[in-house]
Amino acid sequence: MDYRNTAQEIYDHVGKKENIISAAHCATRLRLVIADNDKADKEYVENIDGVKGVFFAQGQMQIILGTGVVNKVYDEFIQIAGISESSKDELKKVAASKANPVQRLIKTLGDIFVPIIPAIVASGFLMGIMEALNFMVNNGFLNINTNGSIYVFAQLFSNTAYTFLPILIAYSGAKVFGANPYLGAVIGMIMIHPNLQNAWTVATEGVQATQKVWFGLYSIDMVGYQGHVIPVIIAVWVLAQIEKRLHKVVPAMFDLFVTPLVSVFVTGYLTLSIIGPIFVAVENGLLDGIQWLIALPFGIGSFIMGAFYAPTVVAGVHHMYTIIDLGQLAKFGVTYWLPLASAANVAQGGAALAVGLKSRNQKIKSMAVPSALSACMGITEPAIFGVNLRFGKPFIMGCLGGACGALFASITSLGATGTGVTGIFGILLCLNNPVGYILMFVIAFGVAFVLTWMFGYKDEVQETAEKNIEAEKKSDAPAEIARKETSETGVQTLYSPLEGIAIPLSKVKDATFASEVLGKGVAVIPSKGEVKAPCDATVSTIFDTKHAIGLATESGLELLIHIGVDTVELGGKFYTAHVKDGDVVKKGQTLITFDMDAIKAAGYDVTTPLIVTNTDDYEEVKMLAEGTVNNGSEVLEVK
Repeated sequence: MDYRNTAQEIYDHVGKKENIISAAHCATRLRLVIADNDKADKEYVENIDGVKGVFFAQGQMQIILGTGVVNKVYDEFIQIAGISESSKDELKKVAASKANPVQRLIKTLGDIFVPIIPAIVASGFLMGIMEALNFMVNNGFLNINTNGSIYVFAQLFSNTAYTFLPILIAYSGAKVFGANPYLGAVIGMIMIHPNLQNAWTVATEGVQATQKVWFGLYSIDMVGYQGHVIPVIIAVWVLAQIEKRLHKVVPAMFDLFVTPLVSVFVTGYLTLSIIGPIFVAVENGLLDGIQWLIALPFGIGSFIMGAFYAPTVVAGVHHMYTIIDLGQLAKFGVTYWLPLASAANVAQGGAALAVGLKSRNQKIKSMAVPSALSACMGITEPAIFGVNLRFGKPFIMGCLGGACGALFASITSLGATGTGVTGIFGILLCLNNPVGYILMFVIAFGVAFVLTWMFGYKDEVQETAEKNIEAEKKSDAPAEIARKETSETGVQTLYSPLEGIAIPLSKVKDATFASEVLGKGVAVIPSKGEVKAPCDATVSTIFDTKHAIGLATESGLELLIHIGVDTVELGGKFYTAHVKDGDVVKKGQTLITFDMDAIKAAGYDVTTPLIVTNTDDYEEVKMLAEGTVNNGSEVLEVK
């Protein structure tokens, strides 16, 4: 491969120097911040020699090249472009500054809610299970002791995250806004203080107490903010502004006690007297508007939202919907929004499956079918970016399928008891109406599949889209020679590089890995922060950020171990390398150690793919284990 020629072609077709703001790379992708996306010829770039995929995300044009290749192409690229090397942090800042205020707002909301989703999901699942059990017990379908400790405790645990939601949001929001997260937690505690009347009892008991504020100017209701979201976010933002300014003006010797005291008191008073009353009204207005849309006759509003949900995923703004979910849960006890999202997600899976089954191209099949399964699990990026958007019409048919599923969900008033999970496992949040959820799933998936099969995809279209890709332009002879050479070594077995839970690549929450464009393999959700060699090999590449390592065996097997998702953004923090480029390592030898808890606390997924990057040189790369594994477990077979 001619790395300079590849770099030159990329440079020429992303708008050249005047359109390039900044450039960096991670273990697999060239990451560009460009001034005008319309000036970048995405379709042409996808067909350049060495390019395995292109997508726009996080304000960047991300060009998938693969381990080893990306380094060399990047070096040539910055020389051709005449730009200096950018760090990953610099690139993120540039990308963020390029975003408009709405995009920055949505990104901020995502940064706040994504870390707390596991807590919300846990409570939501448990609430759904307990509601189903209560229904069966009350109607005589099940006879169990509801006074036993397990049942009583489960009932107690089920709504904990929602009861103390303002604290979770305040802590996470304070971290995002740059305030002390523990002061943020205090603000959250103030908003649900026991001396305030519980917000959920107001409907039945009425407001029990009021308080004059601002020297008797007006009165406020002494009611807590259980279940509210927007007032908490605004309050913590105000806290951050006050705290930052106090740090600048308060002398260092007094800062420790003056700044926290003044920040909490002033923010607390402003929250209860001004911020809370105003933004509760704003939040209720938003929820009423959404509910009005969803409740339009014949499910018209839900049909529209089901159609447009997937485009918001493409735009990266779907995290904002968490506010709607949480608000509806607080107001109605269920969220009518989540089933709409679930319908949209599974529909994209239906469209991708139709492409996979209809295509005669093995490369497309191997990408589309796993992507469809991933979408049915609620992870849509592989299906959307890797398959449906690539051919255009399948994405549209997926949107129509999502609209039909959402229409059914609206007509049947399908609601979920929690948020954060869609697809197959979303049924656990809809145990109050599991049949309705299944029918919604079938409708969304089925409509998208049928429409794509009949109108959305023709195999010759795929052949046209692929005709300029190097793998299709060149003779298959070199690949056949490689296969002959490697076949002489027989079957090769790879062992798990980590202790933890082995999962298929399709379940990795990253489109690049899940769609297998970098190669086949396996992923491990680690239980211990230690990466060991999966076989005897030579270290071909260890990245400066130490989040990824490339290995090569004597037989020609090329491997990539990528520790976490998007962890290149950490810049090497929390990682320690125990080997260097060129080292010969034995199976089971420690390669890299990492602080798993610190990486998770920073908001990153530690799921670690092990990928055979030269998969095309082999007849088969087979996953051998799923579930609990250790360093002695066989996880891949290559032949």
